[in-house]
Amino acid sequence: MGERTPNGVVPEVPLDRTSPVPLYFQVATRLQQLIEDGGVPVGSRLENEVELAERLGVSRPTMRRAIQYLVERGMLVRKRGVGTQVVHPKVRRPVELSSLYDDLAKTGREPRTEIRLLDVRPAPDHVAEALGIAVGSDITWFERLRFASGEPLAIMHNAVPTDVLAIERADLERRGLYELLRAAGRVPRMANQVVGARTATSAEARLLDESRGAPLLTMTRTAWDESGRAVEYGSHLYRASRYSFELTLTI
Repeated sequence: MGERTPNGVVPEVPLDRTSPVPLYFQVATRLQQLIEDGGVPVGSRLENEVELAERLGVSRPTMRRAIQYLVERGMLVRKRGVGTQVVHPKVRRPVELSSLYDDLAKTGREPRTEIRLLDVRPAPDHVAEALGIAVGSDITWFERLRFASGEPLAIMHNAVPTDVLAIERADLERRGLYELLRAAGRVPRMANQVVGARTATSAEARLLDESRGAPLLTMTRTAWDESGRAVEYGSHLYRASRYSFELTLTI
């Protein structure tokens, strides 16, 4: 893990042929780990499917399916005359009560924040309803552009009641919102989150370095502290080409 290989050569992938996990998924998962850890560098070209299949000891259809899985997840791209190339891996975010800043910092993705707007204003109807406060109550409303490893990743709008936390621009530039809430003793303990999708407007596309109409993931969230007080409302947009939500389901 973390050892770089020349020209996109993939090291041997350990496979458990007695496992119920399909072979293509075992191969794809290991390749994904190598890409995310830098073992197979961004921009490098993989060997062709026949060579990879023979060296890894799997059938060509198995290898093709593993590569297609990673193409669909935005980690590989097929280019005519070039072959299969490694592109920037997506940020995969577990669906849990954490902030994007925390998740990026934890995975070494170098978060950076550009504050585009910050002011105190009366809460509009939909924000007041989400936060459980009276319409017109004072909130701090702010818009941030969040970068990961130098690339724009998300446009984030948030509202925090002024009596929950006093927010300074310099603090938001250096730290994540949830870190600030925790430091103020307003630890988020529960949240309601809705994930959706839509296309980018021209203005959003310019900020996110996408084309107009590109797919975006949407997320709205209201979080409460242990006393049951709503501490933040967020409405965020993420580049679908660079970002995905990850869920683990059990029965």
